[in-house]
Amino acid sequence: MSPAPVNPAPRRGWCPGLARPMPTGDGLLVRLHPVAGRLGAVQARAAARAAQEGGNGLLDVTARGNLQIRGVTAGRHAQVVAILGEAGLGDVRHDGGPQRLTLNAPLAGADGLGIVAAVEAIGREVAGLPAKTLVAVEDAAGGLGPVEADFWVRVAPGLSPAPLPHGRGDPAPLSVPDDAPGSPVDMGRNALPPLQLAVATESGPLWLTPTSAPTALAFLRTLLHGLAASGARRMRALPRPQWDALLDGLMPGGPPPASTALPAGLHGRALLAEFPFGRCDAALLDRLAGWSEAHGDGHLALTPGRGIALTARDEAAAATLRAQAEAAGLIVDPADPRRAVAACPGAPACASGGTPAQDHAPRLAAAFAHLAKAGATAHVSGCPKGCAQLKAATLTLVGRADGRYGVVLEGNAGTETDLALTFGAVLERLESTRVRPTLDDPSGLRDAFREPA
Repeated sequence: MSPAPVNPAPRRGWCPGLARPMPTGDGLLVRLHPVAGRLGAVQARAAARAAQEGGNGLLDVTARGNLQIRGVTAGRHAQVVAILGEAGLGDVRHDGGPQRLTLNAPLAGADGLGIVAAVEAIGREVAGLPAKTLVAVEDAAGGLGPVEADFWVRVAPGLSPAPLPHGRGDPAPLSVPDDAPGSPVDMGRNALPPLQLAVATESGPLWLTPTSAPTALAFLRTLLHGLAASGARRMRALPRPQWDALLDGLMPGGPPPASTALPAGLHGRALLAEFPFGRCDAALLDRLAGWSEAHGDGHLALTPGRGIALTARDEAAAATLRAQAEAAGLIVDPADPRRAVAACPGAPACASGGTPAQDHAPRLAAAFAHLAKAGATAHVSGCPKGCAQLKAATLTLVGRADGRYGVVLEGNAGTETDLALTFGAVLERLESTRVRPTLDDPSGLRDAFREPA
């Protein structure tokens, strides 16, 4: 009997899921969207098994804390769906909307998880919501740092909530199951502290006056419906007249203190460990599931740092987890130079890639280490789309069809450049920056990548 036909992700702007994978250079890409980025050990093992039996054994953690299984064949896609569906990792919606609407810090507390569950429930009510819509959620237990979100929801403890204008949203009770995945606490919106919302603009988030959680969540519902009805893909792309109408009458508030994301390493009993360039294999994921059971609470959290968070049962167990992760090649030191380099899969895994970015990334990180110590960042992209990192980097390498890299200083993968070099030539020029920095070019990069060489 022939396998059921695969229904791939059909258009730009669509995000792949389990039912609708994305064709890539190494087969089909299946993306999982666990609630709050959390996996139980059983679920992690199921993902590892699906990658091993139905894919090429490789997995990626995305910048939104989702998990991608690579190299799935059309003939084994149904098997992957069955394995993951049984583990509770199936798609939650089938209308093209976001499978996971929220992004939260990996160590989010009870308030953060409560907000996540409430926002996800609201999002599932909104038909036509663009697939890439993102609501960033932060509480006192965890920040995210700069995020390209459409909306932000931040706990504002200790502040007196101000009511939003009359009629802005329906404060009807949310339907949130007590046993929702990743929600170990009462998710009732009335139990949450005051919240502060922000809305994306072309120049950054516009923060509103803090208000009670029920009112803030009701207004967020109105905003999501407005975005869905607008036809825009992201809130910052909403035409200004529609944007103004949607926020008419709302009172801007003072921006809260900038949040920061915790770096790799131990934080009390919690370990944040990053996968080098976001990549791991099925065997490592299976081992991580075992470590979470042997030394922790039996759960893993996928992180925006493209890694995992594990919570140990005590400090001794935390030290053991760190040692095991470091021995397995994970990044557990905030000063690790690999943290300064972003890389996509590149060729041949990605059909758009002109260069093997993932293979080149470790060598680039080694050559770039002295610059990373000074705060410089690098991005190696297989093509101009720059999927691994949209923001500018100190040095960006953009893969070309001829196998060379376009070299961009203080820009992103979409920045035009006339300088194209082989990867070997890039490494040679980076080596020269060790010996010839100047006062006006302390990194030496401008001189090293000047034309002619």
